[in-house]
Amino acid sequence: MPPKREKSTGTAGSKGKGKKIRSPTPEEKPDHPEDICPMVLTSATQDLFDCRADEDVTGESPYKLLKKDSIIQDIKTRAAVSDFSPVKQIVLDYPEDDILLVFDRDFTYGQNFYLVLTPEAKGRILSYNSFCVVQPPEPESEKLEVLENEVSKTPQPKQWISLGSEQEIDEECVRETRDKLLYKFSRVRRKFGEPVCLSDRNTADAKDSYLECASYQDSRFSIKQMQRDCGMQAVPRLQSSSAQTQWKFQRNNFTQYKSRELNKEEIESILQAESLKNFCNTVTSRVLKALQQEEIMNVFFDDWKALGTGAEAGDWSGKVSEGLMLFQAFTDQKYAKDKNISSINWHPTIYGVIAVALTEKKVEQLNESTTFDVKTSFIVFYSFSDPSNPQLLLECPDDIFTFEFCPSDPNIIVGGCMNGQVVLWDVSAHITHLQGIQSSGKKDPDTFDIADNKEKKTPIVRYCAVSALESSHKAHITDVKWLPPMFEVTRTGLPVENKNNISVQVVTCSPDCSMLFWDVRVPKLSIQSAPDGKQNVAQMTPYTIPDKFKHLDRTWKPLFRVSLPKINTSGEYAPLKFNIDYYTCDGKADRSTEKTDENEESSEVIPDYSQLSVHSARTLTALVDVNTKLYIGTEDGEIVYTDWKMVKDDSGRMQSSKPLHCSNIHHWLVNTVQRSPFFKDIILTTGGWNFAIWKEGVMDGPIIVSQSYEQACTVGCWSPSRPAVFFIGKEDGSIEVWNLLEKSNEPVQVHAHATNARITSITPWIASPKQHFLAVTDYVGMVRVFEIPKKLYIPSRTESISVKKCFELGEDGLKDFLRKKEQWEKQKKEADELKKKVEVEKPVQSLLETEELNMKEYSDYLTLEESILKGMGRTPATAFTQDT
Repeated sequence: MPPKREKSTGTAGSKGKGKKIRSPTPEEKPDHPEDICPMVLTSATQDLFDCRADEDVTGESPYKLLKKDSIIQDIKTRAAVSDFSPVKQIVLDYPEDDILLVFDRDFTYGQNFYLVLTPEAKGRILSYNSFCVVQPPEPESEKLEVLENEVSKTPQPKQWISLGSEQEIDEECVRETRDKLLYKFSRVRRKFGEPVCLSDRNTADAKDSYLECASYQDSRFSIKQMQRDCGMQAVPRLQSSSAQTQWKFQRNNFTQYKSRELNKEEIESILQAESLKNFCNTVTSRVLKALQQEEIMNVFFDDWKALGTGAEAGDWSGKVSEGLMLFQAFTDQKYAKDKNISSINWHPTIYGVIAVALTEKKVEQLNESTTFDVKTSFIVFYSFSDPSNPQLLLECPDDIFTFEFCPSDPNIIVGGCMNGQVVLWDVSAHITHLQGIQSSGKKDPDTFDIADNKEKKTPIVRYCAVSALESSHKAHITDVKWLPPMFEVTRTGLPVENKNNISVQVVTCSPDCSMLFWDVRVPKLSIQSAPDGKQNVAQMTPYTIPDKFKHLDRTWKPLFRVSLPKINTSGEYAPLKFNIDYYTCDGKADRSTEKTDENEESSEVIPDYSQLSVHSARTLTALVDVNTKLYIGTEDGEIVYTDWKMVKDDSGRMQSSKPLHCSNIHHWLVNTVQRSPFFKDIILTTGGWNFAIWKEGVMDGPIIVSQSYEQACTVGCWSPSRPAVFFIGKEDGSIEVWNLLEKSNEPVQVHAHATNARITSITPWIASPKQHFLAVTDYVGMVRVFEIPKKLYIPSRTESISVKKCFELGEDGLKDFLRKKEQWEKQKKEADELKKKVEVEKPVQSLLETEELNMKEYSDYLTLEESILKGMGRTPATAFTQDT
């Protein structure tokens, strides 16, 4: 039974017609039945549930059905302020969806409302009310007596009759039939009180490095199994057989024959035959018609082959795969167990070699934040030829969140650590090992660990150089990029010519609100002669550190720092991803990494980085046509467009320039900012629950933006061969394939179960003109390589022009929307001004005129009601007895 609230002395229906209702005295307020709960509803609650006293509910129609969900939502929203909070548990336990609320105008039970607590009481009261509508009203005392008599009736339990169920329960009970064993453990009395010394036990001394408690059969008793529950399934029996003809011995045989020829008499008789003449006369017209058609068109043209597109042209079977097909899967229980893959990259020159960066999961990082165990982090190399074993390990000083191969020398790898440091590796000593795996499928024994005794181990490569901790980022590095080899930047961010014609500078970003530019060459003031710079690769062990970047280890500092101040408010943006324009100088993309001819690759001599020094900025020519602007995605879902060049402030000091544009489209972490490989001004971004396509130079917003999904978009990438195709990875492990030429509002393909966990990265790769791959990694450390079908990587002849027109239409649509939005705001502003003007000019009516108008409307309402009731055959006399 709910607790009784204090009886209110206020008036009910204060918002009605101004009538005051007398509150009953304490001796007039009887105790209420158990199946109702008197309660006070404030004016705000009455407005919220449309149960205003003397308006929505009256003395003649006091009942109101309230939705149970509405009451629960009101309790959650207003908490203790809600008038229904005292009956919260009763409302939650109520079995039906509608709860009856009764307006107690005469304060019969002490309050202005009471809530019916049981469905039986609700039905009784409603049925009683319908009966009262037909019959004349009974006295109030008789109503109370009927209600009290019905409430007092409680169901009486019937006598229990045994049907045998207690016997089944008794049979299922477990009873002990033997005495319990008693074990007593004691100690020698002289050892009482001595200190106890505990020590660790070496598990290596035990069997299989663990303590085994093997089960054994007790000879004292045995349990005979009388019954067993097991499931059975009938399956067809499979049987396979084969037969092959076996040759006992081989012999070289040949057959020589001569064609059969007719003699002259037989030939003459055939030519003079009537059947031959009739046949020739019959088929001559058809043969002549066929010869004429062959002159007009090629009758041997394959129409079936010409029906399909370029993707189907080479498939004679007619079976063309429409979706992604799983080609290979990689995982490793030793290094990738309980790890998350944060970044993935294909090797630029070796077929089927892929590298992934492993990081600890966030839950484990939080749980182990108080421990001091140092765990070694690795970048793992996998290969198609041996998918079950890693081929190479790059040792890292900390977890690597992102890494990238150098576009000029694929043996050089740069990575960003969790602690903010930048790391460099040189894998040139192991490149023959990776190439040997692909060619022969066997590992090079010279590259194994020197501690390898019984089994062959994976080679481990230690990092060559790491940046100084005090000069690095203050948070984890989330993205790293090599600058293209066509230019380099000075300490003020000015692009100049690159005389070395190789990539020598790196850009990194971090949520510490900064971007750093790094140079891998020897600083000008610390040039050291290195006569023995070239080291014998054959004599290097896996733990030998090359001297290529020895000049940078522990002393590497950035060239300059780019900060990202906010445009309209104080503070700075926290970047997660960025993208640099690789279309430099001549307007063409940097294709230095695409080396298809092995002779050209071998003839090209890559200089040693230890022999390169930083040139003076005065001797270099400044490049005007290099785009120094870039797009940045932040951890708050913002897309920032800024310039990395430094500018002078009012005092003459160099500082970072103010961002040009900022748009909050994604509302959460931005995980992809990628420029299209076919259009230099088109950028794809993903983050939060949608993706967007931007056009550089359009500051009003994205030209294409998707709807908000239920699952977050975790990564996205462009197709390297088709301008209209891109891929989107989701949090639920699904992959969406989009084709802007077919559908712009939904994906053309959805692979719902590409992985079993959240997708962390997607990277495409062109292995050959007829073989394209898509590498997908997930949160549980699994790498899956899908083969892209022909339909998704062979473009049409006019696809580039059609996609360009699609982007132009998107830009026009954005401008049209902004123009209409401006018109709508203008119209709304004019309407508001006109409304205010009309309200000011409208004459103010007096209170008396307003009351007269209300009385007239009320009398019209009474007249209309009376006519309706007379038409129904009911007398309206009883409806307004109390008011009159």
